[in-house]
Amino acid sequence: MHPKYPLKMYVIKFGTDGWRGIIADEFNVENVRRVAQGTADYIKKNFPNNLNVVLGHDCRFAGELFAENTARVFNANGIKVKMAKNFVSTPMISLGAVKLGSAIGVIITASHNPPAYNGFKLKAHYGGPSSPAVIDAVEQAIPDSLVSGLRTHAENCAAGMVEYVDLETMYVEEVESKFNIPLIKESKMEFAYDAMYGAGQNVMRRIFPDITLLHCDYNPSFDGQAPEPIDKNLAEFREMIAVCGDIDCGLVTDGDADRIGLYNKSGKFVDSHHIILLLVHYLHKYKGMDGKVITTFSATSKITELAKAYGLEIEITKIGFKYICEKMVTENVLVGGEESGGIAIKGFIPERDGIWIGLTLWEFMASTGKSLDDLIEEVYAVVGCFAMGRIDLHITEEIKQKVLANCEAGFYKAFGSYKIEKIETIDGFKFHLGNGEWVMIRASGTEPVLRVYSESNTDENAAKILAATKAVLLA
Repeated sequence: MHPKYPLKMYVIKFGTDGWRGIIADEFNVENVRRVAQGTADYIKKNFPNNLNVVLGHDCRFAGELFAENTARVFNANGIKVKMAKNFVSTPMISLGAVKLGSAIGVIITASHNPPAYNGFKLKAHYGGPSSPAVIDAVEQAIPDSLVSGLRTHAENCAAGMVEYVDLETMYVEEVESKFNIPLIKESKMEFAYDAMYGAGQNVMRRIFPDITLLHCDYNPSFDGQAPEPIDKNLAEFREMIAVCGDIDCGLVTDGDADRIGLYNKSGKFVDSHHIILLLVHYLHKYKGMDGKVITTFSATSKITELAKAYGLEIEITKIGFKYICEKMVTENVLVGGEESGGIAIKGFIPERDGIWIGLTLWEFMASTGKSLDDLIEEVYAVVGCFAMGRIDLHITEEIKQKVLANCEAGFYKAFGSYKIEKIETIDGFKFHLGNGEWVMIRASGTEPVLRVYSESNTDENAAKILAATKAVLLA
């Protein structure tokens, strides 16, 4: 029984991207077995004629232990396991689910969370995040009692219930079949990659052994840093690019390599808003590809402008890649992306993949001979320049609820000198301020935190909007 909950079993809840918990506390062998049993029950009910899964783990502490215990539960339920050799990325599991015809994919990962965490992600047979309905069904099936009496992993392997598969090589072959790797290698451009000690390290070393590599070592503690590819976490990589002076583009991926970070030649961070715009520009304008553009509510309005300029359909969803994935499975989608670095494109599985997106941009640069800044200027020529801002307000729950109530009641008419012209409420509250500027307020679902986003024409002006909004909210 969980030591913190002596009277009842620990309640496992899945978030927007799987179940996560602190290793050896909430995330322990017993609870992982319970989640595996719930997943097994879901598979037996919904895929009775396809009792096999693809399973793996990333670079986090005890990943192999948790993966083997997951496999033991699946095997006890008559489900065969195709298990990854060594650590793998989330996109490798998603690709494996498609290529190997599995009912579902499971990866033991906590993505970009701090090192103390691990997690359990479910991937659908189509190679993307499982739908909210599937997550709910698995969650409801998780038993209260512990799963015991299991055969050892070695016994299951001997009985033919576990097959080890090389998902890394499968992924490398997919990359080499879809990208012009020789073009990138033979260009006069220099590239760099920071794995953040995450699961993308081996793949990038295999494909590009001669580029500048950073943090491409096995380090389950991630050197004490949450492996989230945002500018404040990447000082060493940023400074390396700035000092070297000859690196044309730097790519970063998170712990399980499904999110992207990007740097230009001068060591300036290129956010996901710009990356999505570059992808639409490249795939449609240069490669002649069509399809819908999908982005989330917190992304720049310039994506809508570019899509309309190119005659492409645009759709705005709630925040969370799962909403994008649902569309990509059933519709012709060119690019689907969110502000937090999760992006997918046509021609691959409906899954976030930092490496895949990074290679698309490197190929764009190599094929045109243009710098990242030159290509961004091409986008600006169509939609104009812009800048995004964001702050997280750590407040009391009482203040959080008061602000949300004020938003619901239409209490706010202006934030300082910025008058509100229109409000959208797809997922949070977006206040349009005129001249293409806006500020958005969205509450965290689990913490007393308000996330505040802004868009303007410069970094300075985006920051001014945030400051004015903060002053009003906390007055």
